[in-house]
Amino acid sequence: AEMESDILRRVRTLLRELDGHHPACQRDRGMLRWTLHKKIDQNPSNSSVLVRILVKELERAERGDFRQYIIPLLHTLMYTLIKAPSISDELCGRVYDFCKKLLTLPKPFCTVGLDYATRLKMERTAPGTLYQRMVISEQSLKSDPYPYQEKIFIFADPELLSEAICNALLADTEAAQASQSPRACMCHVISHAMQAALGEGCDLGRLKGTLQAMPTSAVEHWFQQVVVAVECAGGEGSTDRGQHTARLQDIYRALLGSSQAGNASLRGLQDTPLPNPNISFHLWKEDDQLWKELVLFVRPLSQSCEPDCLSQDLDNFEIQDIISDCDCCEQTRFSVLSTDSGIERDLPAAAEEPFGPCNAETEQSRLHRKGGIKKKPSPLESMAFLQAGCSNPGGKPLVKLQRRSDIPPEVATPLQRLHTARIVLLGDDRILGRLAQAFHSLRKRETRRVFLTPRLNLQFYYIPVVAGQPNTLAVEDHGASGHEELCEVAGYLGRADPWYESNINTLCHVIPKLATMPSSPSKHLVTDLFITDVIAYYVRMGIQPVCFQVYAVKMFFNDPAQEPAEDVFLTELCTQGQDNISHRELSLTKKKTTLDGPGIDLAVAYKKVVVSNREKELDVSLRSTGVVMKAIPSEEAEDLVCLNVTITEIIRINHLSGRSFSAVANRLKTRNIKIRSTEQRPFMVRLDKDSRRTYKNVISLEVSPCPEPSYCLQKTRTMKFNLHQTEDVGLVKYMPKSLLLPINTFAGVMQ
Repeated sequence: AEMESDILRRVRTLLRELDGHHPACQRDRGMLRWTLHKKIDQNPSNSSVLVRILVKELERAERGDFRQYIIPLLHTLMYTLIKAPSISDELCGRVYDFCKKLLTLPKPFCTVGLDYATRLKMERTAPGTLYQRMVISEQSLKSDPYPYQEKIFIFADPELLSEAICNALLADTEAAQASQSPRACMCHVISHAMQAALGEGCDLGRLKGTLQAMPTSAVEHWFQQVVVAVECAGGEGSTDRGQHTARLQDIYRALLGSSQAGNASLRGLQDTPLPNPNISFHLWKEDDQLWKELVLFVRPLSQSCEPDCLSQDLDNFEIQDIISDCDCCEQTRFSVLSTDSGIERDLPAAAEEPFGPCNAETEQSRLHRKGGIKKKPSPLESMAFLQAGCSNPGGKPLVKLQRRSDIPPEVATPLQRLHTARIVLLGDDRILGRLAQAFHSLRKRETRRVFLTPRLNLQFYYIPVVAGQPNTLAVEDHGASGHEELCEVAGYLGRADPWYESNINTLCHVIPKLATMPSSPSKHLVTDLFITDVIAYYVRMGIQPVCFQVYAVKMFFNDPAQEPAEDVFLTELCTQGQDNISHRELSLTKKKTTLDGPGIDLAVAYKKVVVSNREKELDVSLRSTGVVMKAIPSEEAEDLVCLNVTITEIIRINHLSGRSFSAVANRLKTRNIKIRSTEQRPFMVRLDKDSRRTYKNVISLEVSPCPEPSYCLQKTRTMKFNLHQTEDVGLVKYMPKSLLLPINTFAGVMQ
């Protein structure tokens, strides 16, 4: 009873932290969830107690209409259930019934409820399925029944974070990977599956000792046996839990021997640790570094027939060379003189099949021509892959388009997305601006030649980190804006998702503090566990994306010979006057400033955003000292696909004693805007608060939502055949028009 009351007190404290009414919130923010799970890890037999308490709290939150508690409690419960050594079917059934009730609620409750209800249905039939699949995918263990692989890529900008923070994060990720091996992970899967199915009837200590004494080949054999048994039970809807238990009981007896398997230990349930996921830490120094890492993840150098060939192709930035020039994609092509007429009856007699009757299958295979040049996929097939890359995974299988009407349609066999790359960004809004650039470049590259889209599931995560002692670049940017201004995306995500605010936004100052702590045993005890565990918890449970609109900007310069520049931004575009101008322009500027005040005369044309979504075009001429366009709203209820533009207008006021000038902030909402300097005076443009992305000598710019590259390509191809068609027809109607950057959180945007 004392232990149960202590767990209940911790859960209630966790809920008060969400409301911000607990005095420990400011001191231990972000630590309460972590300490709760660590306490259960120390005594695994309490897992059922915690799950039972969380179910009661979920039911109480539903009755009292405290919806803000539902998703945090549900995530905490599911993470406990995955790591628990054994949970009764009755308790899993209560959680499953509650998740089904969430289907009647609006998003994101119904989305989270459906996902967890699907997982729990498999877990009830085959206990240990969720743990097994998580370990297999995160550790990239070879398994035919479940061939999925995942990897976490942590990207940090070395010019935004201090060297101490980068070194500390690198050391923590390396230490987390050094403490585990594929053999140990396979032993964990076997042990957890046996204990989850057999409960206290499994002597975990003896099982671990037996596995430890086995050679690696034997461990791999029993691992495959367990995986097949669990996956078959989880995939078969008619399989009973008792049948699954009987299967694992047979494997358990065969593994230990019939004499030892009957002696159960009296120590009760024991902990089987959940290994840390596969994490790699990268300093983001090159613009296309993200794309390179993704290609190497899908096609490692060890799987390529010519590693030097792949490395050279990565440097050339041409994906089609990687696909076509390596022998593992198609045969090497030689320039030889062909004597084949291409007619079937001209084939030599040796090509005929001499053995057995010739059935339809062998006849069809005999008619296929081998060794020819590989045909490029049709535009519609490429667009089908691109559409799948733009939409959510898990859609219906595509139907292969046939050119001839007499050929019956057959279901295509597209490449499965067996790889999942989880990209974690550390920093402030400036690194998200770089991510928007890289994501736009990747989508354009995939439009030219599809490679990653059908093979890779891409997930983005964001952890705000603000350095306590920033470097020169950070000081320069911090001078214009404070810490809160540099973390607008994190602030929006925290307001939209309280669980993100409680667990992730708290790391903004915790990571720099832990990185600068003096070296001590207690310091390593905290950092090696806390930072790695929180990142792992975020990427494992953060499955609900918040989509941010990426905006495109086209800039024209005062030099007619200079080509216009095109770029994208995610959070902010800022313009201001330019100091380095010629002496003639400087003298004219002084005269103009004396008469009309500081600033530049601008002509602004934009489409006003109204509630009815009707377009209303407006033109304004004014004198301004600067323009700021913010894409991140200050309130979560506002529209994300909208620019909040602030134009600082200079107004001249005439007095009897002379004239004076005052600055007035004009605010407007738009999605498309054009700004032009009527005096042809240049100004500077800075994107995403990053001084490295500053454009000078700009006299005009155009801002609009960035179009999805695949949509633009398909639209262009459609217009070739329908010159007078203005509306979208065919496949274009179902493709996303604008480029959205999804960042995963725990709940998405809670209504």
